[in-house]
Amino acid sequence: MTAPITPLIAGNWKMNGTSVSLGEVRNLADRLAAGTPPRCTIVICPPATLLERLSEIAGPAGIVTGGQDCHTATSGAHTGDVSAAMLADAGAQYVIVGHSERRTNHAESDATVRLKALAAMAADLIPIICVGETEAERDAGEAGSVVVDQIAASIPAEWTGKGIVVAYEPVWAIGTGRTPTSADIAQMHLTIRRELETRFGERGSAVRILYGGSMKPSNAAEILAIANVNGGLVGGASLLANDFHAIISAV
Repeated sequence: MTAPITPLIAGNWKMNGTSVSLGEVRNLADRLAAGTPPRCTIVICPPATLLERLSEIAGPAGIVTGGQDCHTATSGAHTGDVSAAMLADAGAQYVIVGHSERRTNHAESDATVRLKALAAMAADLIPIICVGETEAERDAGEAGSVVVDQIAASIPAEWTGKGIVVAYEPVWAIGTGRTPTSADIAQMHLTIRRELETRFGERGSAVRILYGGSMKPSNAAEILAIANVNGGLVGGASLLANDFHAIISAV
Protein backbone atom coordinates (compact mmCIF):
# COMPACT_ATOMS: atom_id res chain seq x y z
CA MET A 1 0.00 0.00 0.00
CA THR A 2 1.38 3.42 -0.96
CA ALA A 3 2.07 5.71 2.01
CA PRO A 4 0.11 8.99 2.20
CA ILE A 5 1.73 11.84 0.31
CA THR A 6 2.84 14.81 2.39
CA PRO A 7 1.65 17.95 0.57
CA LEU A 8 4.18 20.52 -0.61
CA ILE A 9 3.61 24.25 -0.93
CA ALA A 10 6.38 25.92 -2.93
CA GLY A 11 6.74 29.65 -3.41
CA ASN A 12 8.37 30.87 -6.62
CA TRP A 13 9.46 34.47 -6.17
CA LYS A 14 10.57 34.75 -9.82
CA MET A 15 12.58 37.94 -10.49
CA ASN A 16 11.28 39.68 -7.40
CA GLY A 17 12.83 40.47 -4.05
CA THR A 18 15.76 42.27 -2.48
CA SER A 19 17.15 42.11 1.05
CA VAL A 20 14.10 44.04 2.28
CA SER A 21 11.93 41.08 1.25
CA LEU A 22 13.62 38.89 3.85
CA GLY A 23 11.35 40.61 6.38
CA GLU A 24 8.40 38.74 4.87
CA VAL A 25 10.20 35.44 5.51
CA ARG A 26 10.83 36.41 9.12
CA ASN A 27 7.15 37.30 9.42
CA LEU A 28 6.16 33.93 7.97
CA ALA A 29 8.57 32.13 10.30
CA ASP A 30 7.04 33.91 13.30
CA ARG A 31 3.51 32.96 12.18
CA LEU A 32 4.49 29.32 11.76
CA ALA A 33 6.13 29.26 15.19
CA ALA A 34 3.07 30.76 16.87
CA GLY A 35 0.47 28.51 15.24
CA THR A 36 -0.32 24.86 14.68
CA PRO A 37 2.53 23.02 12.97
CA PRO A 38 1.96 23.00 9.20
CA ARG A 39 0.72 19.81 7.57
CA CYS A 40 2.92 20.26 4.54
CA THR A 41 6.48 20.78 3.38
CA ILE A 42 7.13 24.49 2.77
CA VAL A 43 9.63 25.59 0.12
CA ILE A 44 10.61 29.10 -0.93
CA CYS A 45 12.51 29.60 -4.19
CA PRO A 46 13.91 33.15 -4.14
CA PRO A 47 16.27 34.81 -6.62
CA ALA A 48 19.77 33.35 -6.38
CA THR A 49 20.99 36.62 -4.82
CA LEU A 50 18.89 35.93 -1.71
CA LEU A 51 19.16 32.15 -1.49
CA GLU A 52 21.89 31.82 1.13
CA ARG A 53 20.52 34.55 3.41
CA LEU A 54 16.97 33.29 3.09
CA SER A 55 18.08 29.73 3.85
CA GLU A 56 19.64 30.91 7.11
CA ILE A 57 16.37 32.57 8.17
CA ALA A 58 14.06 29.84 6.91
CA GLY A 59 15.88 26.77 8.21
CA PRO A 60 15.15 27.20 11.94
CA ALA A 61 11.44 27.66 11.08
CA GLY A 62 11.29 24.38 9.17
CA ILE A 63 11.09 26.13 5.80
CA VAL A 64 13.34 24.72 3.08
CA THR A 65 14.61 26.60 0.06
CA GLY A 66 15.18 26.03 -3.61
CA GLY A 67 16.50 27.58 -6.78
CA GLN A 68 14.39 28.79 -9.69
CA ASP A 69 16.58 27.19 -12.35
CA CYS A 70 19.95 25.51 -12.79
CA HIS A 71 22.37 24.91 -15.63
CA THR A 72 22.79 21.47 -17.16
CA ALA A 73 26.53 21.52 -16.44
CA THR A 74 28.22 21.29 -13.06
CA SER A 75 30.65 24.14 -13.84
CA GLY A 76 32.34 25.88 -16.74
CA ALA A 77 32.30 28.92 -19.01
CA HIS A 78 28.62 29.79 -18.64
CA THR A 79 28.52 33.45 -17.71
CA GLY A 80 25.49 34.41 -15.65
CA ASP A 81 24.32 30.83 -15.06
CA VAL A 82 24.07 28.94 -11.76
CA SER A 83 24.78 25.25 -11.32
CA ALA A 84 22.80 22.85 -9.16
CA ALA A 85 25.87 22.35 -6.97
CA MET A 86 26.04 26.11 -6.36
CA LEU A 87 22.40 26.14 -5.30
CA ALA A 88 23.00 23.26 -2.91
CA ASP A 89 26.05 25.05 -1.51
CA ALA A 90 23.84 28.09 -0.80
CA GLY A 91 21.38 25.97 1.17
CA ALA A 92 18.86 24.82 -1.45
CA GLN A 93 17.18 21.43 -1.30
CA TYR A 94 14.92 21.87 -4.34
CA VAL A 95 15.14 23.51 -7.77
CA ILE A 96 12.44 24.41 -10.29
CA VAL A 97 13.18 23.22 -13.83
CA GLY A 98 11.16 23.71 -16.98
CA HIS A 99 8.94 26.51 -15.73
CA SER A 100 6.81 27.77 -18.60
CA GLU A 101 8.51 31.15 -18.46
CA ARG A 102 11.87 29.45 -18.99
CA ARG A 103 10.44 27.30 -21.77
CA THR A 104 8.98 30.36 -23.48
CA ASN A 105 11.46 33.16 -22.75
CA HIS A 106 14.59 31.03 -23.10
CA ALA A 107 13.35 28.47 -25.63
CA GLU A 108 14.01 25.56 -23.27
CA SER A 109 13.03 22.22 -24.76
CA ASP A 110 11.91 19.08 -22.96
CA ALA A 111 15.41 17.68 -23.63
CA THR A 112 17.00 20.65 -21.86
CA VAL A 113 14.60 20.30 -18.93
CA ARG A 114 15.53 16.63 -18.65
CA LEU A 115 19.24 17.49 -18.51
CA LYS A 116 18.59 20.10 -15.83
CA ALA A 117 16.64 17.56 -13.80
CA LEU A 118 19.57 15.16 -14.08
CA ALA A 119 21.96 17.90 -12.95
CA ALA A 120 19.72 18.61 -9.96
CA MET A 121 19.65 14.95 -8.97
CA ALA A 122 23.43 14.71 -9.26
CA ALA A 123 23.69 17.57 -6.76
CA ASP A 124 21.20 15.88 -4.39
CA LEU A 125 18.52 18.48 -5.14
CA ILE A 126 14.90 17.54 -5.72
CA PRO A 127 13.77 18.89 -9.10
CA ILE A 128 10.31 20.41 -9.40
CA ILE A 129 9.63 19.56 -13.05
CA CYS A 130 7.05 21.85 -14.64
CA VAL A 131 4.65 20.85 -17.40
CA GLY A 132 1.59 22.53 -18.89
CA GLU A 133 -0.26 23.50 -22.02
CA THR A 134 -0.86 26.84 -23.71
CA GLU A 135 -4.31 28.28 -24.24
CA ALA A 136 -4.18 27.38 -27.95
CA GLU A 137 -3.29 23.77 -27.13
CA ARG A 138 -6.17 23.52 -24.66
CA ASP A 139 -8.63 25.08 -27.10
CA ALA A 140 -7.49 22.54 -29.71
CA GLY A 141 -8.24 19.66 -27.32
CA GLU A 142 -4.54 18.78 -27.07
CA ALA A 143 -3.89 19.62 -23.41
CA GLY A 144 -3.67 16.03 -22.18
CA SER A 145 -1.41 14.79 -24.95
CA VAL A 146 0.87 17.83 -24.68
CA VAL A 147 1.37 17.30 -20.95
CA VAL A 148 1.90 13.54 -21.31
CA ASP A 149 4.52 14.18 -23.99
CA GLN A 150 6.27 16.73 -21.76
CA ILE A 151 6.36 14.26 -18.87
CA ALA A 152 7.76 11.53 -21.11
CA ALA A 153 10.56 13.76 -22.41
CA SER A 154 11.30 15.88 -19.32
CA ILE A 155 11.52 13.28 -16.53
CA PRO A 156 14.79 11.35 -16.80
CA ALA A 157 14.49 7.61 -17.34
CA GLU A 158 17.41 7.39 -14.90
CA TRP A 159 15.21 8.56 -12.03
CA THR A 160 15.58 6.09 -9.18
CA GLY A 161 12.72 7.25 -7.00
CA LYS A 162 14.84 9.30 -4.59
CA GLY A 163 12.68 12.33 -5.14
CA ILE A 164 11.07 14.38 -7.87
CA VAL A 165 8.07 16.67 -7.93
CA VAL A 166 5.86 17.41 -10.94
CA ALA A 167 4.12 20.77 -11.17
CA TYR A 168 1.21 21.20 -13.56
CA GLU A 169 0.92 24.81 -14.63
CA PRO A 170 -1.57 25.68 -17.35
CA VAL A 171 0.43 28.37 -19.11
CA TRP A 172 -2.63 30.51 -19.75
CA ALA A 173 -3.39 30.70 -16.00
CA ILE A 174 0.02 31.90 -14.79
CA GLY A 175 -0.10 35.45 -13.50
CA THR A 176 -3.42 36.13 -15.21
CA GLY A 177 -5.76 35.55 -12.30
CA ARG A 178 -7.55 32.90 -14.36
CA THR A 179 -7.76 29.30 -13.21
CA PRO A 180 -9.13 26.13 -14.81
CA THR A 181 -12.26 24.63 -13.31
CA SER A 182 -11.91 22.08 -10.53
CA ALA A 183 -12.98 19.42 -13.04
CA ASP A 184 -10.24 20.51 -15.47
CA ILE A 185 -7.60 20.35 -12.74
CA ALA A 186 -8.83 16.97 -11.51
CA GLN A 187 -8.74 15.50 -15.01
CA MET A 188 -5.24 16.76 -15.76
CA HIS A 189 -3.81 15.63 -12.44
CA LEU A 190 -5.36 12.20 -12.95
CA THR A 191 -3.81 12.08 -16.42
CA ILE A 192 -0.42 12.96 -14.94
CA ARG A 193 -0.78 10.38 -12.17
CA ARG A 194 -1.67 7.63 -14.65
CA GLU A 195 1.29 8.52 -16.85
CA LEU A 196 3.65 8.46 -13.86
CA GLU A 197 2.30 5.11 -12.71
CA THR A 198 2.49 3.67 -16.23
CA ARG A 199 6.10 4.73 -16.54
CA PHE A 200 7.39 4.21 -13.00
CA GLY A 201 4.93 1.88 -11.30
CA GLU A 202 4.64 2.27 -7.53
CA ARG A 203 7.24 5.06 -7.55
CA GLY A 204 4.90 7.04 -9.78
CA SER A 205 2.12 6.70 -7.22
CA ALA A 206 4.25 8.51 -4.64
CA VAL A 207 5.29 11.52 -6.75
CA ARG A 208 3.87 14.81 -5.52
CA ILE A 209 1.90 16.60 -8.23
CA LEU A 210 1.55 20.33 -7.58
CA TYR A 211 -0.91 22.71 -9.16
CA GLY A 212 0.62 25.98 -10.33
CA GLY A 213 -1.34 28.79 -11.92
CA SER A 214 -2.82 31.71 -9.96
CA MET A 215 -3.19 29.85 -6.66
CA LYS A 216 -4.11 32.36 -3.97
CA PRO A 217 -5.74 32.44 -0.51
CA SER A 218 -9.23 32.68 -1.97
CA ASN A 219 -9.01 29.48 -4.05
CA ALA A 220 -6.30 27.43 -2.32
CA ALA A 221 -8.59 25.29 -0.16
CA GLU A 222 -10.79 24.33 -3.12
CA ILE A 223 -7.83 23.44 -5.35
CA LEU A 224 -5.93 21.55 -2.65
CA ALA A 225 -9.00 19.39 -1.96
CA ILE A 226 -8.97 18.00 -5.52
CA ALA A 227 -7.82 14.41 -5.93
CA ASN A 228 -4.15 14.03 -6.94
CA VAL A 229 -3.38 17.66 -6.09
CA ASN A 230 -0.55 17.26 -3.60
CA GLY A 231 0.26 20.92 -3.12
CA GLY A 232 0.87 24.08 -5.03
CA LEU A 233 3.53 26.03 -6.89
CA VAL A 234 2.65 29.57 -5.86
CA GLY A 235 3.81 32.71 -7.61
CA GLY A 236 2.87 36.22 -6.53
CA ALA A 237 1.06 35.16 -3.37
CA SER A 238 4.29 33.67 -1.98
CA LEU A 239 5.91 37.10 -1.78
CA LEU A 240 3.69 38.21 1.10
CA ALA A 241 3.76 36.39 4.43
CA ASN A 242 0.03 36.88 5.03
CA ASP A 243 -1.00 35.40 1.68
CA PHE A 244 1.50 32.55 1.70
CA HIS A 245 0.61 31.61 5.27
CA ALA A 246 -3.07 31.54 4.31
CA ILE A 247 -2.31 29.07 1.50
CA ILE A 248 -0.17 26.93 3.82
CA SER A 249 -3.01 26.95 6.34
CA ALA A 250 -5.43 25.75 3.65
CA VAL A 251 -3.67 22.37 3.43
